[in-house]
Amino acid sequence: MDNSLSFKRGLHDGIPIALGYFAVSLAFGVTAVGRGMPWFIATLMSTTNLTSAGQLAGLGIIMAMGTVAEIILTQLIINSRYCLMSLTLSQRLDGKFRLTDRLLCSFGITDEIFAVASAQKTPVTRKYMYGLILLPWVSWTSGTLIGGLIGNVLPEIVMSALGIALYAMFIAIIIPAAMSDSHVIPVMLISVGISCALTFIPYLNRIGEGFVYIIAALVSAAIGAYFFPVSENEDKGESADE
Repeated sequence: MDNSLSFKRGLHDGIPIALGYFAVSLAFGVTAVGRGMPWFIATLMSTTNLTSAGQLAGLGIIMAMGTVAEIILTQLIINSRYCLMSLTLSQRLDGKFRLTDRLLCSFGITDEIFAVASAQKTPVTRKYMYGLILLPWVSWTSGTLIGGLIGNVLPEIVMSALGIALYAMFIAIIIPAAMSDSHVIPVMLISVGISCALTFIPYLNRIGEGFVYIIAALVSAAIGAYFFPVSENEDKGESADE
């Protein structure tokens, strides 16, 4: 086993992730306070979660006085990909990972952390994973805290500008996926169309914000799967490339 995958190496590899998370969480903190959430509640949310999309969706539902069922279903759909990432990464761990280590590390599995850990050439050690997760988590929490505190004193126009950064992050996620797969854009537009319909059409706009996310995600995904199915050969080809 390669002893280079140490806690220190994990900290080092987590620095770029932490820097990116700080900027996004800062915007999240500003957005949360701007929508009426107390800064300490926003910070607690980031301390106990590590999911930007999930937290933004949860923020919308909470501030709209949505139900617990809406929050649970929305988070289940948005964060279901982490289950697949965790299953994949579990095949790359070394033999010293205990059940407790797996449970603790599962909290910190995000797209970026998964990508860095999966790229390692040797079995991933628990010390490396703890180091890789620590700085991004600290950065995500502290960024939200600072964003929440400055959100109380910044002019409204500045708060609005910083809030846009959170949505810009989603655009940055979509563009690379759309460039690698032309089917992403039509599915995305279908989801946007459904969301707009459920938001602006009379009577339909009475549906809770959380269920709007759920309906838009499920319907657009189902249409995409029907009209743009991924063949077995394509799936095998992508696995071979990885």
